[in-house]
Amino acid sequence: MATGGVVGAQATDIDTVVIGSGPGGYVAAIRAAELGQKVTIIESAFIGGVCLNVGCIPSKALINVGHHYHDAVSEQPFGLKSSGTELDWKTTQEWKQKKVVNQLTGGVEMLLKKHRVDIIHGVASFVDNKQINVVKGDDHELFQFNNCILATGSRPIEIPSFAFGKRIVDSTAALSLPEIPKHLIVIGGGVIGFELGSVYQNLGSKVTVIEGLDHVLSGFDKEMIQPVLDDFKAQGGEIFTSAKAKSASQTEKDVTVTFEADGKEQTVDGDYLLVSVGRRPNTDNIGLNNTNVKLTDRGLVEIDDTMKTNVSHIYAIGDITVGPALAHKASFQGKIAAAAISGDQNAHDLHYSLPAVAYTNYELATTGETPESVKEKKLDAKAYKFPFAANGRALSINEGKGFIRLISDNQTKALIGSQIVGPGASDLISELSLAIENGLTTEDISLTIHPHPTLGEAIMDASELADGLPIHI
Repeated sequence: MATGGVVGAQATDIDTVVIGSGPGGYVAAIRAAELGQKVTIIESAFIGGVCLNVGCIPSKALINVGHHYHDAVSEQPFGLKSSGTELDWKTTQEWKQKKVVNQLTGGVEMLLKKHRVDIIHGVASFVDNKQINVVKGDDHELFQFNNCILATGSRPIEIPSFAFGKRIVDSTAALSLPEIPKHLIVIGGGVIGFELGSVYQNLGSKVTVIEGLDHVLSGFDKEMIQPVLDDFKAQGGEIFTSAKAKSASQTEKDVTVTFEADGKEQTVDGDYLLVSVGRRPNTDNIGLNNTNVKLTDRGLVEIDDTMKTNVSHIYAIGDITVGPALAHKASFQGKIAAAAISGDQNAHDLHYSLPAVAYTNYELATTGETPESVKEKKLDAKAYKFPFAANGRALSINEGKGFIRLISDNQTKALIGSQIVGPGASDLISELSLAIENGLTTEDISLTIHPHPTLGEAIMDASELADGLPIHI
């Protein structure tokens, strides 16, 4: 173990320390306090972390604005027309910050204080396995802890040839552009890039996506993403896959990207370039080299199913651990870590389904097994698909595209996976995750009365299809 430290400094004793206050950190701190621990949380930037301040929440606020604006300026098939629609972008940004972000982060800080969690604003780094040094401006303080939960999250990956600054932005800066671009270029066709690209497309921007893989929206299968791609292209969007971004040059007013696609070098000019090619775990700047904590080759912290590292009193959760970088994963792990520290023998991560959502114009959601994983694992299972075009509620809100897919075990009829593309996917997927986690069969779902007319009825209809007794298809 490397040694570091603050020579001669007197350490203050603390019980459980949580480093990072994002959806993993603040949830872990509150749960630990509820379980009787004396908790201190250390935050280097802002309470609520990336998700609440410059990620999940503000992006969904802008997605909502984009949907409203697009609907207002587009002629609706049911006869609704409007004219003279304008968007005050400054007001939009103020609403996003004051009424959404500040309200939520203020609420989180209030909850932490309500649970008597001590909040320290500063940058924490390990001195050794038992001590951390916290820099607060020009000052610092040394702490000795009994237990630690690492929840330091991740940051956007910066490509050397596309350094962030001015017209080249990361996902954080893309949420607060000074104006709506006429043409937004996006390097990286993953969930974040596509969500933010869709925001500006709905606000009137032309959007060009450059993706290195042979497909966009990894994590969702080809059949699922097709409605999203059709909609994106119908609005004038461009997608280049199997493309290599080579360089970018910028002026005060625009940016030019050079890339290679289809065997030839091309250029595209835009107002702004969003680089969204993944995120890097924040484990390289917190002094872990001064501890015995083991990391993977990717810089992720190795943990067991109680979130414990190889150092028995240090735990890790969220984006710095193996698996998808999802806020709800971090929150779930935070509760487990807090319970494990309190000695709960049942504090183990035994989940089978981890839902994932993309808030594209046609929402995407998946949980549990997929058609691909069924093939890879050679499972005895079958997929059943019910279209929203046969759902009364979907048609009544002009959202008849997309489908619900259920995957059930052929022998037990237990639901083992589900995918949704279409209206309300982000909300509907929770019912299916609950069913999977509790071993429910498709018959259990089909025999559950679903209110009419609702989007949720499509889940019941898909279950009846799997039972061999379909009504509406």
